[in-house]
Amino acid sequence: MAQALHWQKSTFSGGAEGNACVELAAAAVPAALHLRESDTPDAALTAPPVALAHLLAGIRGGLGPQRTTSKTFF
Repeated sequence: MAQALHWQKSTFSGGAEGNACVELAAAAVPAALHLRESDTPDAALTAPPVALAHLLAGIRGGLGPQRTTSKTFF
């Protein structure tokens, strides 16, 4: 049986009405973090905590999407 996730709204989403916010849920086994936009709750990004930490560090450090000619992104 799938584990029920407890979604939490990001504090950066503001208090506006509507579904314009980012939500996060954590799963214990296996250790994973889930991110989704509230307006598309059926589509979520799932990653191990260390991968998400690297992504956030890159974003905070100013790294953005890179143009590539290859079809391999990882």
